[in-house]
Amino acid sequence: MEDEQEPPLQPRTQTQGRVLLQTICAAGIGGTFQFGYNLSIINAPTVHIQEFTNQTWQARTGQPLPDHLILIMWSLIVSLYPLGGLFGALLAGPLAVMLGRKKSLLVNNVFVVAAAILFGFSHRAGSFEMIMLGRLLMGVSAGVGMSIQPMYLGESAPKEFRGAVTMTSAIFTALGIVMGQVVGLRELLGGRQAWPLLLASCLVPGVLQLASLPLLPESPRYLLIDRGDTEACLAALRRLRGTEDLAAELAELEEERAACQGLRAWRPWELFQDRSLRRQVVSLVVLGSAMELCGNDSMYAYASSVFGEAGVPLEKVQYAIIGTGCCELLTACISCMVIERVGRRVLLIGGYCLMTCWGSIFTAALCLQSSFPWMPYLAMSCIFAFILSFGIGPAGVTGILATELFDQMARPAAYMVCGALMWIMLFLVGLGFPFIMEGLSYFLYVPFLVVCVCGAIYTGFFLPETKGKTFLEISEELHRLNFPKRSQGPTWRGPKVIQSTEL
Repeated sequence: MEDEQEPPLQPRTQTQGRVLLQTICAAGIGGTFQFGYNLSIINAPTVHIQEFTNQTWQARTGQPLPDHLILIMWSLIVSLYPLGGLFGALLAGPLAVMLGRKKSLLVNNVFVVAAAILFGFSHRAGSFEMIMLGRLLMGVSAGVGMSIQPMYLGESAPKEFRGAVTMTSAIFTALGIVMGQVVGLRELLGGRQAWPLLLASCLVPGVLQLASLPLLPESPRYLLIDRGDTEACLAALRRLRGTEDLAAELAELEEERAACQGLRAWRPWELFQDRSLRRQVVSLVVLGSAMELCGNDSMYAYASSVFGEAGVPLEKVQYAIIGTGCCELLTACISCMVIERVGRRVLLIGGYCLMTCWGSIFTAALCLQSSFPWMPYLAMSCIFAFILSFGIGPAGVTGILATELFDQMARPAAYMVCGALMWIMLFLVGLGFPFIMEGLSYFLYVPFLVVCVCGAIYTGFFLPETKGKTFLEISEELHRLNFPKRSQGPTWRGPKVIQSTEL
């Protein structure tokens, strides 16, 4: 009888694997994909939007805008995206606690729909303010999605694949960047007449998520620990895992639930005040800052300028830019496959060391490009190698930190801190990079290289490895690191059922 019952189990196991894969895709297409997509599509219509802004102003006032004011208006359009991302990151924590992970991602598409309508009708209405408001709303959407998606996936994945599943956030970011670069080609939607459609195309990923995500389960951890709904948690686990080893995982969840008894959700500022979270918070701030200040985002935000410095002909820049996005996508996929074998620390240290190496060669190549005819090609190769190195580790592993280093009650607040930090850094880099290019000329990447070295050193000396460990085991190890003189484990306190909506 046992042999007769074996065959049906395989298809069922495959079905459960498909449910997890569908969850990854449904969360990703409206989450980090939107971030990467909207980060890259704004490069293609730069000239057209500037012309539209000038024409609109002239139609209203009868006077054309001075060149410096056009540049300021354009900088404002670009900078409103990270500003909205900051608001979204601060909104993500309360949403994740009150609505749950899945519902928060669904509600987040309200901002996408509103932004797409503003973009689509901005040209006809003769209003560049609609573009600004649309960019702000898309920033809010990206801020919410980038915080909640890895939280949702990290809590839904089994511990053996938690790193790989959470790393898919980086894959969708890179995929969004590449898709934005392709759709923004002059031959597609990057032309003079089609740019409103290009900006409004963010609606497509939002619709796909609204159609697919409601059919998939909520985070089992959220259902059990935050809501105290054991039956819903079991149902979600059955859909995500099947029946194999379900009892063991449920026991682990119950243990984590018991450890969180009496605790409410942390507020963001409380993370900085509690000594038991010192190592986690410092790691989050240092490595989160390093990811944004390492110079990779500048490659995308000002890709045309950087390739121009490297000597690439103007008519071929758009194709070179697509190559950079493909590099990050390739390495993100490779990292996703190897992260559970080599661990988080190796990928981070290796990525930052390689970025330091290629960034140094890039700087030397820029300095010598007038001396040797082949130097511009070496500089261009270094740009690709730099982005490949970023994709190996920092691009994906940094996003896992808030999921793995913090427990269920601190995780939403940690993502608020991480998200706010990321968007502030992105805003500052976007604002300051043109001045760095002008002031440092060929040595523009030297400050970024210092950041890469610091990121590698901090990871090597202070970041613990979390590969293959349960959330409770990670919490216990971090407690020992925060209180090295104490031999006992962490002291837990908390309510039987967490219904916290307070951050």
